[in-house]
Amino acid sequence: MQSGIGGSEEWELAFPPQAGAAGSNTRGQLRLRFGSREEAIAYADRNEIAYDLEIPPPVRQPKPKVYADNFRFGRSENWTH
Repeated sequence: MQSGIGGSEEWELAFPPQAGAAGSNTRGQLRLRFGSREEAIAYADRNEIAYDLEIPPPVRQPKPKVYADNFRFGRSENWTH
């Protein structure tokens, strides 16, 4: 299985659920998506919405893998097949 990063470039503004009558509380259903962190912050500031930022994970560098390395002479691991 692979962990991809597709769709992770968006920033989302979501309201936390509030205590109260379930039928009258619709703020928890609202989610706004932005293309950048700056756009999301500007929107929240412009509309006087308090926010908390979640720090994104660091950018991962893919480790190149070559199938032929499984059969390489002098490899450090034992052959297990």
